[in-house]
Amino acid sequence: MPFHLRQLKTDLGVLYLLASDLGLRRVQWIQPTLAASTAKARSLATSHLESASHQIEEYLRGMRCEFDLALDLEGTDFQLKVWKALREIPYGQTFSYQQIALSVGKARAVRAVGMANKRNPLPIIIPCHRVINSSGELGGYLGGLKVKAALLQLEKSRLDRALDVKPFVEMPLQGL
Repeated sequence: MPFHLRQLKTDLGVLYLLASDLGLRRVQWIQPTLAASTAKARSLATSHLESASHQIEEYLRGMRCEFDLALDLEGTDFQLKVWKALREIPYGQTFSYQQIALSVGKARAVRAVGMANKRNPLPIIIPCHRVINSSGELGGYLGGLKVKAALLQLEKSRLDRALDVKPFVEMPLQGL
């Protein structure tokens, strides 16, 4: 099955999006080495790339909290379970590797969760940036810790703005 590639320039760096006709296959910070077409020919893959580009841009502008994309994921059963658990972490929140291990029913598999996180083919879409160490430290991120911190700050800032409701202030009534 042919793959199509799109480059997306963001404030956090260049993202490379790879899709098949089945859905988005990869989002990565470094250019892929595999052969992929960048042709403009209309196909399901280019449609998936357009949707992904648009939704990632909205997310990075603080206008989107969830993604609605067709995905073409490949991984082991355990990786797929971990990636599903990552997608269930609420926007603006963080979970520890231990919490993810517990959620997939493998309490002792903390390192395996870390490895599945590292092999996540769709960072941002599958929000592995929301997973931190139990100590509260960021841990690792293939896009770099500055990018991970920026993504977490983006989500926190958006939530803070959403919760920034002015308290009701009772005003005295005049002329009654």
